[in-house]
Amino acid sequence: MSSTVQPDPADPKKGASVRYRVRHSSAYRYGRDIMLAHHLLHLTPRIAAGQRILGFRMEVEPKPSVIAEHRDYFDNPMTYIEMHEPHMRLTVRIDIDVEVDADRPDVAAMDTPWEALRDRLNDPVDAGARAASAFAYISPMIVPSADLHDYALPSFKPGRPIGEAVMDLTNRINDEFTFDPEATTIATPVADVLAERRGVCQDFAHLEIGCLRSIGLAARYVSGYLRTVPLPGKPRAVGADVSHAWLSVWCGGDQWLDMDPTNGRPGSSDLITLSWGRDYGDVSPLQGVIIGSSIQHMTVEVDVENRYGP
Repeated sequence: MSSTVQPDPADPKKGASVRYRVRHSSAYRYGRDIMLAHHLLHLTPRIAAGQRILGFRMEVEPKPSVIAEHRDYFDNPMTYIEMHEPHMRLTVRIDIDVEVDADRPDVAAMDTPWEALRDRLNDPVDAGARAASAFAYISPMIVPSADLHDYALPSFKPGRPIGEAVMDLTNRINDEFTFDPEATTIATPVADVLAERRGVCQDFAHLEIGCLRSIGLAARYVSGYLRTVPLPGKPRAVGADVSHAWLSVWCGGDQWLDMDPTNGRPGSSDLITLSWGRDYGDVSPLQGVIIGSSIQHMTVEVDVENRYGP
């Protein structure tokens, strides 16, 4: 797979965690005054296994008339805002200080046969299975299908350990699909991605989740950030890091294994989790209703700064 996304190599400093400062700015410019707007923002990072939020700040311009904090169905923090005054621009800036453990679950340690996990999802007394089952079925943007089932099956031989099987599927997607920002939109169906073999991180996460659900496994969509490094000989450009998407597959109990098909590798300390849900629609950074115009222009800048030490 060709991709402009380049994960950072292993941290040369031996340590238990990596600390980051993430700055994310989204700016919307409208063709004429917006008279009224209601928005839901999934931009506050959640607490996740191996990740600790040390600081967070959000700025919205112009100042909202109403602002409230909530939790969604998946326990993601979200912010609700109302804009009652006319405005032609909306800017949302966030600043996150986060610490991510360098050690992640070992793929080889996830050795339960995949069929056992598939069958366990139907166990009504298994608390982990009940929680995971929310991510095992159809969702608005991911429809399991026979084609997805057939694509997944070569990786899922009878009795194969879940970690090994999912890693094989992740590598196949990475090898057989091309990173192409012009090939898809937010609304592109998974079936089209499978047929065309092109897309971006959101598409590849949706594709792999669809494959896993099609064979009866539970997998969730994860949004967040990816630490990147410049090409050899090039300086690091502030604001050139990216929002990113990957997936987690349920491995029993409260264990979930992150997989990044865009880069063909399991989760690492390069990934900073923001939210998770059934698909992109559950965790869209900003969604809502505006009265007065349509979006004429949007710009997004993300900068992930690596900070060593406590």
